[in-house]
Amino acid sequence: MNILITGAAGFAGKNLTASLKNIRDGKDRTRPGLAVDEIYEYDIDTEPELLEEYCRKADFVFHLAGVNRPEDPADFMAGNFGFTSVLLDTLKKCGNTCPVMLSSSIQATLIGRYDGEYGRSKKAGEDLFFAYGEETGAKVFVYRFPNLFGKWCRPNYNSAVATFCHNTAHDLPITVNDRSTQLELLYIDDLVTEMLDALEGKAHTCTFDGVETVFCEDGRYFAAPVTYKVTLGEIADMLETFKAQPQTLMMPEIPEGSFAKKLYSTYLSYLPKEKISFPLKMNVDARGSFTELMRTANCGQFSVNISKPGITKGQHWHHTKWEFFIVVSGHGLIQLRKIGSDEVLDFEVSGDKIEAVHMLPGYTHNIINLSDSENLVTVMWANECFDAQKPDTFFEVVQ
Repeated sequence: MNILITGAAGFAGKNLTASLKNIRDGKDRTRPGLAVDEIYEYDIDTEPELLEEYCRKADFVFHLAGVNRPEDPADFMAGNFGFTSVLLDTLKKCGNTCPVMLSSSIQATLIGRYDGEYGRSKKAGEDLFFAYGEETGAKVFVYRFPNLFGKWCRPNYNSAVATFCHNTAHDLPITVNDRSTQLELLYIDDLVTEMLDALEGKAHTCTFDGVETVFCEDGRYFAAPVTYKVTLGEIADMLETFKAQPQTLMMPEIPEGSFAKKLYSTYLSYLPKEKISFPLKMNVDARGSFTELMRTANCGQFSVNISKPGITKGQHWHHTKWEFFIVVSGHGLIQLRKIGSDEVLDFEVSGDKIEAVHMLPGYTHNIINLSDSENLVTVMWANECFDAQKPDTFFEVVQ
């Protein structure tokens, strides 16, 4: 399949192009039925004469080109209607009735705050598409996108989320005039998934009740099924939590499919070089070191323990706290003994055969470096974050 993408250098175009190249090059095997041959990238700097060649060869067209922030409002219509007309006329000239997708906007509803020049230019482009489909019989996919966010989105342009992420990452102020203002947001990876679904004949049809998307089998429009409605205040608060993570070590809840998970990934994509790495506090003594790596909101914390040759660490027990000890380098012995019992449980461990050993509640335990020359490196997980006011840790030697 040959695919033409207009606006290929833009936010949506860049992400779609990258995904298609992964499929074409065999790096993404999640869509075994989708064969991608040529990808024609067309943008404002592309030689205009190439448009006819691409239109002649294309098996599917993603029309993502558009004007968002022109100096002259008249350029809205020239960019969003004029080039759409050129594209469709070129397809007709080539006699190519392949499917064509249009990236329109929810502002094309022309309702309330969306009643403006940008929305009118998008609505004009939609009307062109529908008329083109009726005239030629070509399948047309008209999508009215809400606000988009994700990696590679240009800040200080037309995305509040991109601006908030960029500014927060760079210690710049953000402006929130009304924390209760709600946005409907579509994550770029979810959009790309929908566009790939369209390629495979699995697009989601819908209609609109005002600005609300209503999915239905006979809808005239199309939409990505997963969007989020979030207030500006909620976004700003989440970003402050993400920004503080290197200091607090607290990883907030980011469940699969959640807005928080996608916003966190977006935020990280804007980090400057000096923030990509950050130091961790190493607690160092003659025996080695102990370093907290990460805390979680509901699933405890991760640490790394380094024991010097011949050193024994631990010799304590917990009422409720329990841990995993995972030796990743070196050769050691983990011992556990139930409080009130004389029986010692021995577990010889090595980085050559990585395994997890439970530190059981009510069992005193230790870890011994058996090597005379090599450090013992142990990754540790505890079911709760350490609380100095309630450590639940009591000294008692194993034997």
